[in-house]
Amino acid sequence: MAVGVSLTARVNDGYLLLIVPPYRIEVALSLAIILFVLAFVLLFLVLRTIGLALSLPSRVGGYRARRRREKATASLHEAIRLLFEGRFSQALKKAGEAYVAGQDPGLAALLAARAAHGLREPEKEQEWLGRVNNPRLDPARLMLEAEMAIDHEQYGEAVSVLQALQNISGRHIAALRLELRAQQGCGNWPEVLKLARVLEKREALAPELLQEIKTQAHQEAIRQQQVADEGQLLAYLRAIPAKERSLRLTHTSCQALLEHGVDDEAQRMIEKQLDLQWDSDLVQLYGQVRGRDLTSCIARAEKWLPQHPEDAQLLLTLGRLCLQQRLWGKAQIYLEASLSLVDQRAVRLELARLFEQTERWDEAMPHYRAAAEQVALRPATPLLRLAVSSAQQLQSVPRLPG
Repeated sequence: MAVGVSLTARVNDGYLLLIVPPYRIEVALSLAIILFVLAFVLLFLVLRTIGLALSLPSRVGGYRARRRREKATASLHEAIRLLFEGRFSQALKKAGEAYVAGQDPGLAALLAARAAHGLREPEKEQEWLGRVNNPRLDPARLMLEAEMAIDHEQYGEAVSVLQALQNISGRHIAALRLELRAQQGCGNWPEVLKLARVLEKREALAPELLQEIKTQAHQEAIRQQQVADEGQLLAYLRAIPAKERSLRLTHTSCQALLEHGVDDEAQRMIEKQLDLQWDSDLVQLYGQVRGRDLTSCIARAEKWLPQHPEDAQLLLTLGRLCLQQRLWGKAQIYLEASLSLVDQRAVRLELARLFEQTERWDEAMPHYRAAAEQVALRPATPLLRLAVSSAQQLQSVPRLPG
């Protein structure tokens, strides 16, 4: 290109005449073109420099704003990382920096509230929660409020918050899990059962854990006597689905039946459960049955004996049943057999009662003393020790011939 320009300039004999009175300027056309181009470039550079100088403040401001946004974003990301690491104090600091910088302030406030909760600072929790003003974050805020309320054992407040959440975003699995914990804390066992069944359908918790939760809910509902009379108790127990029944629940149910005087139903339930699964504690409860046909109870228990000959609770139960039927000889045999396996206070007391009813006072007293000594050996309050000592003194007083 340079060669072409030089050749063109050599063959070009034209010139440019400029007349500015009283001056007359004659310039070669090639030189004039070169000067014109240089002037244009110079003018462009001057104007460009002036433009850059005038825009410099806004460019500096934009750069600083961009740096602030980058720093705020980094602080927000750092707060999330520190929160997951459990470094709550530093997470709170970084979230506060992001909030002040205006980088997603709602999310930054939520992170700060969660970090404050980890530091066990309730005032800061509420302060930061109050700064979450973005309606888009309302479900997240309510979830966090419910979790905090549960951790502070404010279960009623947690239930109210979760109901508000349900009105906004429905009942998703995480909210149902929180509500389950809140209802457990409130002792609202019918609602606990409903939630556990919903979570079971959605496969949201381990089956073993759900079974344990449902068993506990049934047990507490029975213990709190939310079913007041005999009819309601029977209706409640019969309404329990078969897959929710368990050994522990059977034990609690039978205790409630015996307390309500429904011994025949308790007897039937215990026998059915023991045929499925043997349990010594349930066998002991069988000995408390006061049914109309104790003879059949004794016969049933004696059928179990060959399969469990060294079960001390079964022998104790047989002894108690025989005592109720006034079968003194058999009762003594079973009770002494149980005592030979395990020295239990309950067996001592039953033997003492047997000897009293057969007017064998001298044989009853050693068992009373042994039972009292077993109580005294347990960790007890001074008041209980005093009661045991008094009982032993009373037992040492000779009986008047009756």
